[in-house]
Amino acid sequence: MTPSPLIRAITPQDRTAWDGLWQGYLSFYEVHLATDITDATFARVSQGNGINGFIALSPEGTPLGLVHYTFHPSTWSKGGYCYLEDLFVKPEARGLRLGRALITATETAARDYGATRLYWNTEEFNGTARRLYERLAKRAPFVRYQIAL
Repeated sequence: MTPSPLIRAITPQDRTAWDGLWQGYLSFYEVHLATDITDATFARVSQGNGINGFIALSPEGTPLGLVHYTFHPSTWSKGGYCYLEDLFVKPEARGLRLGRALITATETAARDYGATRLYWNTEEFNGTARRLYERLAKRAPFVRYQIAL
């Protein structure tokens, strides 16, 4: 039997592994972020400073995927909500059920925190991810609006 990938919290020692995954995620969405934003994001994620994250590693330690999430209060719940902000699995690792495993790890963290909802957004064009999400969650009836500040 092949050993399963390891999913664990992102630590400060994961910077190199995280960078490769983060750049892959940004490339997928055709986004370029300034280095200081990437540095600040990693500092927050790796220190649990407002943003939390998990990294998926092969049994040999190769980085395969990541997820970032944050907890916030809600006017509709005493326990608050968990927002899954970023989810990425390297193309060569897709099909290993890592997206599902990273979402499940986030769901467990949200339950442990006492959150009453886990939610996320995705791009309309991301059909592969949307098929997974349709199997794991109920599509919300809300439309998102935003103002760039």
